[in-house]
Amino acid sequence: MKKIILLLLVIMIMLPVFIFSAKVVVRVPQDPDFLDPHKAAASGTEEMMFNVFEGLLKADSNGNVVPAVAERYSVSPDGLVYTFKLRKGIKFHNGALVTVDDIIYSLDRLRGVNNEKPLSSTFSSFIKDVKATDKETVVVSMKELNTSFITNFTVAIIPKNNTDPNKNPIGTGPFKFKEYLPGQRVVIQKFNDYWKKGVPMIDEVEFRIITDDQAALLALLSGEIDMSPRIDVLQLDLLSDNFQVIKSEQNMVQLLALNHQNKYFSDVRVRQAINYAVDKDEIINAVALGYGTKLGSNMSPVMKKYYREGLEDYYQTNITKAKELLRQAGYPNGFRTTITVPSNYKFHVDTAQVIVEQLKKIGIIAEIEQVEWGVWLERVYANRKYESTIIGLTGKLSAYDILKRYVSDFSRNFYNYSNPMYDEIIRKAVKETDDAKATELYKQAQDILTKDAVAVYIMDPNFINAMKKEIGGYTVYPLYIQDMSVIYIAK
Repeated sequence: MKKIILLLLVIMIMLPVFIFSAKVVVRVPQDPDFLDPHKAAASGTEEMMFNVFEGLLKADSNGNVVPAVAERYSVSPDGLVYTFKLRKGIKFHNGALVTVDDIIYSLDRLRGVNNEKPLSSTFSSFIKDVKATDKETVVVSMKELNTSFITNFTVAIIPKNNTDPNKNPIGTGPFKFKEYLPGQRVVIQKFNDYWKKGVPMIDEVEFRIITDDQAALLALLSGEIDMSPRIDVLQLDLLSDNFQVIKSEQNMVQLLALNHQNKYFSDVRVRQAINYAVDKDEIINAVALGYGTKLGSNMSPVMKKYYREGLEDYYQTNITKAKELLRQAGYPNGFRTTITVPSNYKFHVDTAQVIVEQLKKIGIIAEIEQVEWGVWLERVYANRKYESTIIGLTGKLSAYDILKRYVSDFSRNFYNYSNPMYDEIIRKAVKETDDAKATELYKQAQDILTKDAVAVYIMDPNFINAMKKEIGGYTVYPLYIQDMSVIYIAK
């Protein structure tokens, strides 16, 4: 008996101790744009609030959609009717039970009813009607077939009686909102009544807003923060053995976006010249230290099924050809332009600096304009008042949601790109029930983006997350999120 007790003591000493009452501090480089999940557009907001809000469905780490607020669902054979069964006993963070009325309210708010402005063009375009058939069932009828629409049901379900979700965000996720101090932090805390038992395993998460990468590194080294997602690759050698580093592709497309309403960039020859002038390999080596996957269109290899191989080498660096295209376009001596970059993303600023030098070789003199994140979102992304910009477009769960960004009438088509052939291909793809045919259409769409030189598609920068060694359970998603519900502290 004594030997058994001794053996148990040894095993307990060897096993890590999981501390459930703990706080983790995570660095983020920007403020949220909105706390209201139906108005938020910034990926950095989703990175944090993924932990607070859930839809009828939610994404898993493999990029699939799985039940969340809904316990199960079904789709009619013609793809025009979705039926969701509400998860029994699921609660909002204010303690109220989620009802079918809350689901109808959330979806109606997004699609716009009773002359209200739609908060989602996708929902207003495709959803015909939302109704409850009983206290546990919601039926969504579609105006037309959209074979990729299922991923949109990951959008947040919020309480019908919450009059100001931007000041008082209430969801059903594993963490509930605690506070937001602009320029400082967003704090979320464990929701004890979360429907999935056993998570989260920590009590509180603070997303510390640190815009400067050097300040973030110092905070990590000093122990002020516990985790720094998307750490600058130049800082990796400065980390001690007390830290672990996770690296992977992240389903992001870094690009030099060109505004097609600009007098220079409206000419495809100018856009092609810039593509021939930009050396992507040099950027990847200089800015990402090799931790990046070269791209040729708006699709990451992470999306294996839909990814069109070979486009990354469509524009091999050729200064002579670039100059000739500029001459044909009427700019033999080049021109002056401005690259607007969000200042809180040093990676993009560094990329801009390399591109400035590359463009000089063909006579294009580019000036870098650094702006605050909020200014970029409003002026560039929303109002399209810019000449060119460098940004990372985060991945989605479906090829349609990635590629619809270039449809001429899409509200967030900030490139002002318009091509009827492209629009038609996307329209056909989203209605194609034959999966192989739909996949080929999405690949054709990538071909068009590349040949039209809509932008300079640079790379999928590798996701690099540095964190304290005692943090366990971290899971990488093909989305721009931090799932804190699976994190634990081991000592």
